[in-house]
Amino acid sequence: MKFSLGPSLFFWPKSQVESYYQQAKSSSADIIYLGETVCSKRRELRAKDWIQLAHEVAKDSNKQVVISTMTLLESPAEIQVLKKLCDNGDFLVEANDLSAVQIMHDLKMPFVAGPAINCYNLSTLKVLLKQGMMRWLMPVELSGDWLKSILQEAEEAGVRNQFECEVFSWGYLPLAYSARCFTARSEDRPKDDCQYCCINYPEGRRMNSREGEKVFVLNGIQTMSGYQYNLINEVTALQELGVDIARISADNEQAFIQLDKFKQQLTQPAHYPLDGVNECNGFWHKIAGMSIAQ
Repeated sequence: MKFSLGPSLFFWPKSQVESYYQQAKSSSADIIYLGETVCSKRRELRAKDWIQLAHEVAKDSNKQVVISTMTLLESPAEIQVLKKLCDNGDFLVEANDLSAVQIMHDLKMPFVAGPAINCYNLSTLKVLLKQGMMRWLMPVELSGDWLKSILQEAEEAGVRNQFECEVFSWGYLPLAYSARCFTARSEDRPKDDCQYCCINYPEGRRMNSREGEKVFVLNGIQTMSGYQYNLINEVTALQELGVDIARISADNEQAFIQLDKFKQQLTQPAHYPLDGVNECNGFWHKIAGMSIAQ
């Protein structure tokens, strides 16, 4: 099984992004995703900068580099940027919107179906395979039992060997997207005059319940889980299911530590008690997402 470093979901200064991916080059990740997936107004790096950064990471490491695309497209200008990323000429693309799927199909290029693509059954998998999908990342809210079932169906249908399966395994879960910007609203700013305030919250804004429970992390137009998802104790189960890649989200520099821990589970399995204050694994076990099944 391989391990990937997912795209950074937060808005960081360009210098921080470049520093982060300098570390990523020497990390234990087998695959590195990079690119803006949340908001087109986050212009510290533009399309050409992401492609250049991808070249730098690929040149200085033996890792596969994948360019991730936006999840919610709202203007013709964003479509033009999307086309530039898809037609980069060198790198595999993670499509996070069906517009990217269509562009990659038109280019006759393989792609990764990202976690925001609503793929919940074999029929949808087959459609994506016909479009050119070569890797599929399971939607983050689904369970291990569901994954086992769909992979068995794919095996019986004779298509399981046509794609890799990747599972989001650590980090704040990207749950939903909206045309509204929650971070701007929290500062009483309109979205059109947000003044790029997301950059002031490199790990998003916490939203707690009245009881103090960490319900969500607000990240611009993206709603994320309030707890960090952690499947470190499920690495063996992932292997047994035939999962090809476990994804570690690039939330912060803790991701590099988690990469090492996850990878060590392949050779020296250990049980890690999860922290009920900051971590969860409920979706995988078909219980409330914020819960923990030890």
